[in-house]
Amino acid sequence: MARATAALMANLDADATPPPADDETSTVSGIGIGDTAYRGRACVVRDLMLAFDQLEPGDVLVAPFTGPSVNSLLPVIGALVVEEGGALCHAAIVSREFGIAAVIGANG
Repeated sequence: MARATAALMANLDADATPPPADDETSTVSGIGIGDTAYRGRACVVRDLMLAFDQLEPGDVLVAPFTGPSVNSLLPVIGALVVEEGGALCHAAIVSREFGIAAVIGANG
């Protein structure tokens, strides 16, 4: 047991602090909608009309809010993240109806 512990300790990095987050990785928290998880490329848009040109199939749409104009994108996206809203907002309702993973009221 002592040899195993010594070998483990020898292989540990002395600086165990995690690296700082870069532009490719960040953490967002909010209200999860549905019981599915999804991981994919984030397409961040401030103007929802730009989403039509920027989204690729399977992307995670990240926007301030959604409205009926986004409904035509729902079959294309893999997940939805919005900053505004609660459990009964447009984004929450349509994500439940389409079975899309979503985070509502996101911050971070």
